[in-house]
Order: sequence, then structure tokens, then C-alpha cells
Amino acid sequence: MIHDDTFAADEKLPSQRVLAERLGISRPSLREALLTLETLGQVRTFPGRGTFVTKNGARRVSDNPDWRYGEEHSIQSVFEVRILLEARLARHAAAHATLDDIQALAEFTDRMERAWAVQDLIENVEADLAFHRRIAAKTPNTLLAQTYDHVAALLSETQRQPIPFTREERMSESIAEHRRIIAALDQRDPEAAERAMADHIRNTAACAGITV
Repeated sequence: MIHDDTFAADEKLPSQRVLAERLGISRPSLREALLTLETLGQVRTFPGRGTFVTKNGARRVSDNPDWRYGEEHSIQSVFEVRILLEARLARHAAAHATLDDIQALAEFTDRMERAWAVQDLIENVEADLAFHRRIAAKTPNTLLAQTYDHVAALLSETQRQPIPFTREERMSESIAEHRRIIAALDQRDPEAAERAMADHIRNTAACAGITV
């Protein structure tokens, strides 16, 4: 709707309730999409004023939007927490993932690949988020699960942040990394799963200019 000028540059979007009804989706799904659109530079939200369409046009790497949580935590610190948490969660998933989980993770990865092929960046990000959340959900450690849930918004933003500036070859590498994680989980190999997840997050951080 933004791209076909239904919503023009600088126009305020309808309320989330109205927009969710208009699109026939849930409000949580809409909020997730708006967060991704903001990271992609398509919209900008102003507290107390609403969400507005930005001026469209080619975006350069130097146009990378500010890190959303910069006043609270640096992106460097969030990537460091992410690599610690998610690598351990992948290790747990190697012992607890079911065949249904493995199949779901493969489908999420396929969705990422298909979405990237047609440059549907929102679908690409949502499939990526679903992949990581499915793995995190397999831990039997309730405190670890609660910790992940507590910082999920921060972790998810590190997945969105690099997407508008990701090179085609890097996305191919990222998808291959997902498949290596799946293979380690399918083989019930906790060390390999932990290592594959750590490598994946480290490479994602590098795409955002971060070394962890």
C-alpha cells in the first residue's frame, strides 16, 4: 500500500485497530510488521503522534537507522547477550527438538529463501524470527526461557537491523547457516548445534558492523 501510493510520503497511517481490520490480520502481527517497516525505513513512529510514511527512495548503508534501543543498551551488548543465550538454547534444542520441530525449522528457512528471492523483506524477517523462537522454545530450563522472553524484543531487533543492508551472498550464507543448525539438531549433536548457532549470530553481527 505504501509502494502503490495508497499511503503517500509523510502521510499518517490509520490507527493500529483500523489498519489491522483493514488488512484482516491480528494487532500483534501488525505491530511486528510495523517494527520491521520502521527498520526498513518505510515508516517512522513518533510517540504521541502516530506512525508516518517516510519519503521513499534508494537507501544506502550509511542511511542505516539508529539502533532502536540505543538509550538503554548498545547493539554490541545485545549481540553479546544473544550469542550467549541462543547458543545455549540451541544446545538444549538438540536434546529436545521433535521431528515436527525439525520440519518447522526447515519450512521457516525455506520461507526465508523464497521471500528473499522476491525481496519480500517483511516475510523474510518474520520467518527468521519464527526460526529462532522455535529453537528457544525447546529448552527445559524455565529460567533460561524466561530470560529469553524478557529480552526477546531486543534480540529480535538485531535480526531486523541488518536486513535492509544485507548483500545477496550474505543472505545465502545465512540460509546455509540455518540449515547447518537444523542438521545438528536433527543429528542430536549439542556441541555442533551450539557452535553452529554461535557462528550464525557472530556472522549476523558482522553484517551489522559488530564484532562479538
